[in-house]
Amino acid sequence: MIPVLFGIVLVVFLMVRLIPGDPARIMLGTHATPERLAELRVELGLDEPLWRQFFLFMGSVVQGDLGTSLVYRRSVFDVILDRLPPTLFLITYAAIMSLALTIPLALVAAVRQNSLYDQSVRVGSTMSLSMPSFWLGLNLLVIFAVRLRWFPVAGYGEDFPDRVWHLFLPALTITLAMAPILIRSLRSGLIDVLRAPYVEFARAKGIRETNVLHRHVLRNAMISTVTILGLNIGWLMGGSVVIETVFSIPGLGSLMVSSIFARDYPVIQGVTLIFGFLVIMVNLLTDVVYSALDPRVTYD
Repeated sequence: MIPVLFGIVLVVFLMVRLIPGDPARIMLGTHATPERLAELRVELGLDEPLWRQFFLFMGSVVQGDLGTSLVYRRSVFDVILDRLPPTLFLITYAAIMSLALTIPLALVAAVRQNSLYDQSVRVGSTMSLSMPSFWLGLNLLVIFAVRLRWFPVAGYGEDFPDRVWHLFLPALTITLAMAPILIRSLRSGLIDVLRAPYVEFARAKGIRETNVLHRHVLRNAMISTVTILGLNIGWLMGGSVVIETVFSIPGLGSLMVSSIFARDYPVIQGVTLIFGFLVIMVNLLTDVVYSALDPRVTYD
């Protein structure tokens, strides 16, 4: 994790420094004056050599100081902290919905391989996978929020039940984009495990079929699916930019978009760092889940 975090900090640092022209002038835009430019260069450390700028930036990041937002005039860390809960709630909500949809559909499809049900699941997964998430989200928004008025058009909600209601359509949009990949992976893994000798042995011992599927089949087949789920959650960190913009969710994704348009580079740097850190934590959690699913996997 440490080398990866170091690499992320280095890339984020170079994002602003490699922009053609003067980063301070780009940040200030039409408000640039010689005095304000000189002040901002000193504030950002741009008057120092590049190697010293990097170590100053590293020192600030280690201390939790991500700078001051040029738009909000507040600490970048505080701005991000205000916007982080909606993004985490949405990603967790979508991951739970994806697993709730994936496990039963893939399990029945694998047990009834090549049946009409299996073919229907495969065709439906392919169709869902081919739909762009922004297009799917807009259609769900028009049908279920605007016309039928079953769900809110935008917003995050006040309490937990209200947030579950507000974020159902965004989470469903992510689920319909992510679940087809998980279903195909889990179905393939289940079919392989169902043919394993230890499954036949468990059935020969007289163990109930439901126990065989739960304890011997599903648990072993889930390992590859957990890998794909972890990768997709990492992708969702960046993909939330589109979904949050479509549904007007006040999360990190919408903050990133508004900061790009406002040229608020300290916030862009901070959000990128947080996204990178969250992806690393998801990968770490994926490794931990491996050992929980398969006792043969150990980390010394």
